[in-house]
Amino acid sequence: MKTYQALYQRLSKADEYVSGERLANDLQLSRTAIWKAIQRLEREGLVIDSIKNRGYKILHGDLLLKEEIEALAPVEVSINPQCQSTQIDAKRAIETGGKPDTLYLAVSQTAGRGRFGRTYFCPKQGGIYMSLHIKPQLSFEELPSYTLLTAASIYKAIKDLTLIETDIKWVNDIYFKEKKIAGILTEAISNIETGLVTDLIIGVGLNFSVDSFPETLQKKAGSLFTGRPPITRNELIGEIWKNLYTLDPSELLYLYKKRSFVLGKQVTFLQNNQSYTGLAKTISDKGQLLVELVDGQEMWLNSGEISLKKW
Repeated sequence: MKTYQALYQRLSKADEYVSGERLANDLQLSRTAIWKAIQRLEREGLVIDSIKNRGYKILHGDLLLKEEIEALAPVEVSINPQCQSTQIDAKRAIETGGKPDTLYLAVSQTAGRGRFGRTYFCPKQGGIYMSLHIKPQLSFEELPSYTLLTAASIYKAIKDLTLIETDIKWVNDIYFKEKKIAGILTEAISNIETGLVTDLIIGVGLNFSVDSFPETLQKKAGSLFTGRPPITRNELIGEIWKNLYTLDPSELLYLYKKRSFVLGKQVTFLQNNQSYTGLAKTISDKGQLLVELVDGQEMWLNSGEISLKKW
């Protein structure tokens, strides 16, 4: 473990200020090494207060730690400190023979994007940006709806760790207090000859503890926490993927439908440049949304084809 990581672990467990001398003795380092490690943590986005004759204390932020996440979930973690997009990291790794069940993480992204190629706001601190690479080796018909399963895994992880109830907007967004706090982007790579999905990348962007948003997003985007969170990003990340790997898909699908706030509401959507309005009735296990139109007809909507405009 690197010096700044060891220092973070020591400070994160302290409720009060810890002197530089005490830190140096505990970690068997020089005071200069402690000072340099503090600077590195601040570059990682942590806010650390320093008071003469009292020492250091973390006021805000945490550090992504590969070992902590791997101890919680059956994944191998790769953290990129200078990341364009974790989806891009995963794709590049696949092209060079990267192992499946690898989670690509970043503190921030310079080219994050969501569904339909939309840009995704990625602040320099307080967010979770990650992409999981798995190898299903299944046909599209056999493939589970990983977007739904991931959304339910996020809901359950937040609920279990914090008792906070979040909601799910079909098909790939997590909401808290009527604002979006997370989005999911699932991309598949298939083999034309076999017709099988050989690789799948599940991307997640989550506003964990984000203090401010651009003016254009302030009414739409929110954060799971404001102020100092009661849990770390490592704990939440590990819990999310532990849920995906260990829980029965039927339980996750049940949770998805239970927390979907679109069901039972009037929705408006565009399809083939035509606007439709109807009542959202149910969601299939494959992620399709059944809408009963005002004229009584029913339509199954595929997430890749339409986008809800109003609900």
